[in-house]
Amino acid sequence: MFETPLTVVGHIVNDPARRKVGDQEVLKFRVASNSRRRTGDGGWEHGNSLFVTVNCWGKLVTGVGAALGKGAPVIVVGHVHTSEYEDRDGNRRSSVEMRATAVGPDLSRVIVRIEKPGYTGPRGGQDGEAPGTRGDAVDVGSVDHQGADDPACRGDATTEEAALSVPA
Repeated sequence: MFETPLTVVGHIVNDPARRKVGDQEVLKFRVASNSRRRTGDGGWEHGNSLFVTVNCWGKLVTGVGAALGKGAPVIVVGHVHTSEYEDRDGNRRSSVEMRATAVGPDLSRVIVRIEKPGYTGPRGGQDGEAPGTRGDAVDVGSVDHQGADDPACRGDATTEEAALSVPA
């Protein structure tokens, strides 16, 4: 009831880890959201960064696990809370965690095609078959990376391409 909703736009900075908790699965990864500003000479300077640990439960585990990985530009929606713990040296620490309700690729930075039987997309298939339902891989060209400090999150729009199929 008193959960704090939040939307984070950023990049996945580690390999998502899937594990079992009781009889359910959870997929956990970290997202970095970085700000940048234009300088007076037209260049860019880095601003502050927000790192959020994202926990995916239920159907999100399968979809996110199949479609997204380290370096992927994402939009994550969910409820946030602060997790407090003691590190190995006994110091009190805290981190921001999110229980995701929706996770998807940031379509301002990549191109994807949804693969779901019956989905016709913006231009329905001429022969009645929905585009992308044959299981083809989709080339995803990176449009813009506004970069995390992790090298996997930086890219050049002309040189970085990866294959991504998004099951729905």
